[in-house]
Amino acid sequence: MAPALNHPTGVTFVDDHHQRPTNVDAATYYGGGDSYTRSRTYSHSHLHGYNPKRLPAFQEDWHLRPRRMSHDEKSVTAPRRFLIDVEETIRVVLEQEDTDGDFQISVTDAGPKMMALGTATSNGFKTFDIRGTYMLSNLLQELALARDHNRKRIVLDEARLTENPVDRLSRMIKNSFWHSLTRRIDGDGLEIITADPKNRTGRVNPRIYVPYGEPAMAEYYRKVAREKPHMNLDVQVLPEKPDDPLYVKSLNSKPGILALAMKEVDDPKGGKTLKGIPFIVPGARFNELYNWDSYFIALGLLVDGQISMAKGMVDHFIFEIKHYGKILNGSRSYYLCRTQPPFLTDMALQIYNQLDRSDLESNRQWLKRAIQAAIKEYHTIWVAEPRIDPKTGLSRYRPDGLGIPPETEATHFTHILEPYAEKHGLSVLEFSEKYNDGILKEPELDEYFLHDRAVRESGHDTTYRFEKRCANLGTIDLQCLLYKYEIDIGTAIREVFDDELELEEDFPLAPFPPSVEAYANPHRESSKKRSQRSDEWFERAEWRQDMIDKYLWNESKSLYFDYDTVNEHQILYESVTGFWALWAGCASEEQAWKLVTQSLKKFEVLGGLVSGTEESRGKISLDRPNRQWDYPYAWPPHQIMTWVGLERYGYLEEAQRLAYRFLYMMTTAFVDFNGVVPEKFDAVKLSHLVDAEYGNQGIDFKMVPREGFGWMNSAYQVGLSFLTSHMRRAVAACTSPEVFFGANVSGIAGESALLTNNLPTTDPLGLAMETLNLSSA
Repeated sequence: MAPALNHPTGVTFVDDHHQRPTNVDAATYYGGGDSYTRSRTYSHSHLHGYNPKRLPAFQEDWHLRPRRMSHDEKSVTAPRRFLIDVEETIRVVLEQEDTDGDFQISVTDAGPKMMALGTATSNGFKTFDIRGTYMLSNLLQELALARDHNRKRIVLDEARLTENPVDRLSRMIKNSFWHSLTRRIDGDGLEIITADPKNRTGRVNPRIYVPYGEPAMAEYYRKVAREKPHMNLDVQVLPEKPDDPLYVKSLNSKPGILALAMKEVDDPKGGKTLKGIPFIVPGARFNELYNWDSYFIALGLLVDGQISMAKGMVDHFIFEIKHYGKILNGSRSYYLCRTQPPFLTDMALQIYNQLDRSDLESNRQWLKRAIQAAIKEYHTIWVAEPRIDPKTGLSRYRPDGLGIPPETEATHFTHILEPYAEKHGLSVLEFSEKYNDGILKEPELDEYFLHDRAVRESGHDTTYRFEKRCANLGTIDLQCLLYKYEIDIGTAIREVFDDELELEEDFPLAPFPPSVEAYANPHRESSKKRSQRSDEWFERAEWRQDMIDKYLWNESKSLYFDYDTVNEHQILYESVTGFWALWAGCASEEQAWKLVTQSLKKFEVLGGLVSGTEESRGKISLDRPNRQWDYPYAWPPHQIMTWVGLERYGYLEEAQRLAYRFLYMMTTAFVDFNGVVPEKFDAVKLSHLVDAEYGNQGIDFKMVPREGFGWMNSAYQVGLSFLTSHMRRAVAACTSPEVFFGANVSGIAGESALLTNNLPTTDPLGLAMETLNLSSA
């Protein structure tokens, strides 16, 4: 009788895996123990020392490999699985395939793109070739995830390596990326959230600013500082008016995170304590809560069923309006004077419509707080001076502030400051310090930074559309957003609050209709003197729609343009934000038809919609470098807003075509570049290898993507909802839009029009290599 085999206790055997699901999150898939074989010769398996029958072929020897199937398993009755030593296989994959040393397997790597893995049913002695960039990069990702779960050896399903790329990316966003981008501001989350890649002061110890009027919160953070002395946490309380420009400038040398909303919970030690409400950050260098990023992130969260997370982000915005006076650009001290494009009402209403119906009154009270906050923001920020132009009634991005924005890259303003530094015989650094301190006065530079701060408040930082004039512009995007605020507030008051809403905070109401005389009058009606009714808000929306038509619509060009309120003329820079009028619903049917038939083709390129036209951007040179919000770059907000707007006006085919283009670009990057999900794309060359300004974000990871990028993740999830099942399959097969729709569809713009006549140039490897060559030139 043969002796019994003594396996380690609690092990999982290879043949126990036959029922397990494959395309699930990493924690579920790799959460078990290491796998062993029941074979009596299991000790000879290369699980216990990587010893494949054939060593991997390198470089010039790759062609000596036998043809596929000559050494493979013959049975196809069960899904193929591989028996893998995690650490050794990571070493071999990187050594053989990662020829550029970036810990990613991409289409530009020069390895053989082929590797033999031992099959599980043969105890690792028979092998099967893994071929191609996608399978090999997925193998590297799976090995990294297995390592994360402390796995030394795994049984890996081939289905994990060949998974439909659309399904894989969508799954990773839903199950992994959102989790990795989640932050909380409390004792447990401070060490992560206080890290600020934009901090150039040299001080890395964390600092948190708590708003005036929150003593319990301040004491909570002081307690955290005492209990965690290793953090060296500095707790500061802000003054009652935290957005005074002089005060905000004084914080530049001591930046910190701003406290956000918390909830009271039971303390395990007894009594009550505070806990931070979780939220999603954009990712990479943007490690804080952002304003308009959060709206688009919330759209993706709603698609993925994370309603509570999206709701918590609205709670933070309500908190910011109450304590900081506005929804901040970002939740750092250097953003206290700035806001960003307003989306609160649509965000709140979309979340409200998906809340659990079991507690209708609680939902109603939550929406009430959100609408009350939006009304305060509307009256005290967007239709108040300095942002409103009383003469036209148009609102502008025009924040307060002094000095040089401290969150930019160190050399961002060097070319602007050098002439002034030379004028005073100083270095750029010396001049910057004296200028910021008010020792040196330069009115022209003050004007420049007024517009620069406005550009950053617009969210479109930076673009030649706004160069040296942004603070004077009544932009089409902002007017559309405020029209949507007015419609949303009126609708909520009428449909949810029985056409009457009391305001609980006391603040001055802006005069309506706006005029120079009305704004010159210092006496304003208090918000607490009368309730809000829907007809007032619909009247405001109707008036704004008339002003948009009067100042921003250009009949001869079939497009909306920004209006210069100082020089009193339209700025004829063609921006894709003109299509936000469709999203907001302020365009007439005739205007919508002209936008779609006459103007859409100006912005549509291979990878979706570019921010502006090449003609409007102008020529690029060493002295006039590209800006990231100009042609040829494509950003998720512009895509999503246009998709939704087109669908709203009945142009579903156009919306689907544009969504297909953008998701095709995202999917090919994901397939060819180790799962990358970047902040933005060059939509003409279908490339994420962008070097404009600070470059791209979301691309610097090792072996496996962890976060993607906030609003790009959402664009994928939202975009998929526009595609038919046929389109989804075509995107998964990386079928070019020119093949899927036909090369001559909707005459497309700029260089992209030339590329459609030469389909091989849309090959990802060719475009990637071209980009690399241009970067190194």
